[in-house]
Amino acid sequence: MIGIIVTGHGEFASGLASGLKLFAGKPEYFEAVDFNPEESIENLTDRLAEALNKLSGCEAVAVFTDLTGGSPYNVASGMKRSGRYGDLEVAGGSNLPMVFHAYQFRTMITDVRELLDASLEEGKSQMVRFQDSDSDEEEWEVEE
Repeated sequence: MIGIIVTGHGEFASGLASGLKLFAGKPEYFEAVDFNPEESIENLTDRLAEALNKLSGCEAVAVFTDLTGGSPYNVASGMKRSGRYGDLEVAGGSNLPMVFHAYQFRTMITDVRELLDASLEEGKSQMVRFQDSDSDEEEWEVEE
């Protein structure tokens, strides 16, 4: 089983965890680590290490972060570089479709790098800009 950690600024991680719970029920082998303004990098490092330790029985762990280059991403990347946490991969710029995809397919795609690649593609494919059209397509009504 591939464990999943979501981390990011503010309540990004707990928000994604809440969304995932709506689709998948209570997530297993899943940890959410928020990084609030009053916390230090050392505190974030300790909390991510704690989350990794909780998932130590997993074959690998995928860490999804909010901003590439932000503190959660940098700390998780440093943990990967340290080599102390086993098979660990880190992705930045995460969104709910990406995390949901990884959660759904982690039993079928057992290589954490392949899982992240497929999940990154899914996350990208879900980003669109709404465009009004003059076509005969069904119109959406918004209730007020």
